Amino acid sequence: MRYMTMPPMQAAPPQNVPFRQLKTDRNLWVWLGLSIITFGIYSIIVWYTMAEDINMTAQRDGKKTMNYLLVILLSMVTFGIFMIVWMHMFSDRVGNEARRRNLGELVSAKDFWLWYVLGSLIIIGPFVYMYKVFNAMNHINGSYNQYGA
Repeated sequence: MRYMTMPPMQAAPPQNVPFRQLKTDRNLWVWLGLSIITFGIYSIIVWYTMAEDINMTAQRDGKKTMNYLLVILLSMVTFGIFMIVWMHMFSDRVGNEARRRNLGELVSAKDFWLWYVLGSLIIIGPFVYMYKVFNAMNHINGSYNQYGA
């Protein structure tokens, strides 16, 4: 009598595995260099992808960060005021998501106002802010890649 062997069963993947892996290697120096070389186009791409990433990673909060290309257009109409409001809200949402994931206080709306706005008086402030945002997004995306939403 011949016994038929069944192929080994594969374990079902966890339900919260991310659909795709998000970028975790954003770097201030690469951003600065490529933004200069591309006359700012790379910076637009980075902000666009970060807005999309935070929408994916922080979907549990029920909010949606506006598309960055639309933000640029609305900023032109409002003489830049819309961009300031959007960056405040983006920073706050990133900070809230970092705290929700137990990553600590990586960035907040306070950092936007202190480093990006007031820090521009000492020239390096916006770069410190960008470093903090990149660091926060790298950690949040890494957590998302590992644990899902």
